[in-house]
Amino acid sequence: MANEFKLNIFKRDDLTKQGVKKVRRENNIPGVFYSYDSKESIAFYVSQHMIIEAKKSGARIFNILVGDKKQTVIFKSVQYHPVTDDILHIDLYGVNMKETVSIKVQLILIGNPVGVANDGGLLVQSLNEVEIECLPSDIPENFEVDITELGLGDSYRASDLKLEDKYKLATDENQTIASITQAMKEEETQPDLEQGATEGMEPDDSTDTENNADSPSTESKEDE
Repeated sequence: MANEFKLNIFKRDDLTKQGVKKVRRENNIPGVFYSYDSKESIAFYVSQHMIIEAKKSGARIFNILVGDKKQTVIFKSVQYHPVTDDILHIDLYGVNMKETVSIKVQLILIGNPVGVANDGGLLVQSLNEVEIECLPSDIPENFEVDITELGLGDSYRASDLKLEDKYKLATDENQTIASITQAMKEEETQPDLEQGATEGMEPDDSTDTENNADSPSTESKEDE
């Protein structure tokens, strides 16, 4: 059973760009709430402190008050700043506890692949999360992926996930989660001594041309 956490959110009336900036300046996060049983959406804001506490709780299901009505919601989408990783915007989705929802779940790689430990390969993680369908009460915090047995040239695909029957994979099963590739080696370039010697024996009048040759030239995110 997924943990639940009460979120205190407040309706947001100023939907302009300036209004959004004001919300963030006051250490709040703007968001939008919408529900499975309504076509309407409600703009809100929530304090950063509240989100920090929600994260610490490990909950995947949240309770909010919309007017005087209690709603059970999940985080449907979270927008992060590309540099600071701060949360910029949140979408909350009202769910029916008896109906399945589609949600993305984080993947945690565990184990030291034999292809890395024994053959000097390079681990490449192509997916950090997968999308599943399940009941809200069954939403997991994450999925652990054991990659210990991956050898050089091996891949772990979404289809290799061992999911319980209560979970249905929505991500393309052919998507690669992790792979072990050959580590790239830098090629050392050696100067061509014979060519250099030959060039050095060119007639004197070529010297001015070389000295006057042009030197190589060097060529030298905001939210909503």
